[in-house]
Amino acid sequence: MVAAGFTTEDGVDEVEGSQRWQRYWRFLARLHRERERESPTGNSRISTASSALYSDNQSLIAEIRKSINIFKTIAVDLEKNEKTDKVKQLEEGVLELLETYDDCARFSDAIKSMGESYQPSDEPTDFRKVLEDEVAKLKAASPSVPASNPLYRNFKEAVWSVHHAGQPMPGEEQEDIIMTSTQNNILNIMCPITGKPVIELQDPVRCMDCKHIYEKGAIMQYIRKKKPQPTCPIGGCPRILQAARIVCDPELLVEIEEMRATYNTEVHATAVEDFTVIDDE
Repeated sequence: MVAAGFTTEDGVDEVEGSQRWQRYWRFLARLHRERERESPTGNSRISTASSALYSDNQSLIAEIRKSINIFKTIAVDLEKNEKTDKVKQLEEGVLELLETYDDCARFSDAIKSMGESYQPSDEPTDFRKVLEDEVAKLKAASPSVPASNPLYRNFKEAVWSVHHAGQPMPGEEQEDIIMTSTQNNILNIMCPITGKPVIELQDPVRCMDCKHIYEKGAIMQYIRKKKPQPTCPIGGCPRILQAARIVCDPELLVEIEEMRATYNTEVHATAVEDFTVIDDE
């Protein structure tokens, strides 16, 4: 990988190819500036800087996820036209995107962890080493296996279903398909306050702590009403909600759209099956 501003052997200046690493260098520079101005409130500044980059990186993760969905849609069309070679190329592209997706997810987790655990000290802090060590630790604990990612499974299933709708893929049972095709980060399918399905929410937001989803207006009113300790309205969830940590993170909208697409596909498949039964009769 060539850093921004470096020159290749051909004499051509190359800009860093990964947005993630551009943000990484900016983030480290910002942390060092905050460290130089460190005071009793230094920890707050570092936390703010970390939160800003975490949000920025989440946007990149959401874009990668959108790209994978686009690949899936194109692959389905190609499969219908029996262009198997092109589908295979897209599948390889999805695996590469998923590897980057996992790297970005670990990077976000490392940023979040550092922002929450950092404490000012008299000794200079090597933020680059701290962040890289945290990423390495996360990578060792959870190695990237793109082929096991549910998003890859969904891609394969969509392509397989073009000519084998309703049939399990080779070596798998029907139950396995149901489990993997419904995997995502959406923990509740209904807003606990309005009772609306998540896919119908006008302004969906998610708690950064417990990951439950709500209609924004309803949850903010709930928090104001239940002060000083508004517990998450999902039954059994003990989290105390904070308005500042109830957000519409970039991935949420992508996940809801994926759920909506899955729901529409299932409804269409059911309708086709019903008409088939009628024809048979």
